[in-house]
Amino acid sequence: MPTFRAPVYDRIGERYATGRRTDPRIAAPIWAALGGARTVLNVGAGSGSYEPPGRRVVAVEPSIIMLAQRPAGTAPAVRAVAERLPFPDGAFDAAMGVLTMHHWADRDRGLAEMRRVAGRVVLFLCDPRRRPPWWLGHYFPATARLEAARETQVAELERVLGPLEVIPVPIPGDCADGFNGAYWRRPRAILDPAVWGPMSALSLIPPADRAAGMSRLRTDLDSGAWERRWGHLLGLAELDLGYSVAVTRS
Repeated sequence: MPTFRAPVYDRIGERYATGRRTDPRIAAPIWAALGGARTVLNVGAGSGSYEPPGRRVVAVEPSIIMLAQRPAGTAPAVRAVAERLPFPDGAFDAAMGVLTMHHWADRDRGLAEMRRVAGRVVLFLCDPRRRPPWWLGHYFPATARLEAARETQVAELERVLGPLEVIPVPIPGDCADGFNGAYWRRPRAILDPAVWGPMSALSLIPPADRAAGMSRLRTDLDSGAWERRWGHLLGLAELDLGYSVAVTRS
């Protein structure tokens, strides 16, 4: 068994599967980007969301907490890290990763490993070039700083993977998957620890910063200040927050 640095989700992932679920409107462009791939490696697989049906999938996940939350019947899983994938060259038709790169110790090495073991790489990520300012960073500046420090420009991905097709994925207002952008139309939900607990962007900031943000958000929701500033969001069915599917062109 290789030696692992303690994964983030060994610390914050106890309730991951309760808040993070497959949303079919996000799954559709991810699965379409896999093309005709029959064998798929899911890197940073977590509890198994977005693993495509009808294909032979193998999951890679470093966190024992995440592995324990994979439901019965999901794809076989290997405890490993993106930077050291325990598979031979070209072992899979495609390798996919969903909101995972920001947790890797060496992003370039992880991407190169995905490219090594698969003919196609498909990533679901947040493209910072298109992400507009929105209320989460207003109430939680520490979250905005954390996300800015760990984001990856598409140009950086292309330096390792080659040319990419980038497909915008607007986030529905009733998104079933509980990542931090999913609640843009449901701010009061963020006050619930069961909601923010599975989000690294809120779980990993200092507790004092998180508590202060929750207090400001609750106050503004109760007073109507949130709606006066951000109420235009309530009439939207979906919002482009910069989330995208990036897929290698060759």
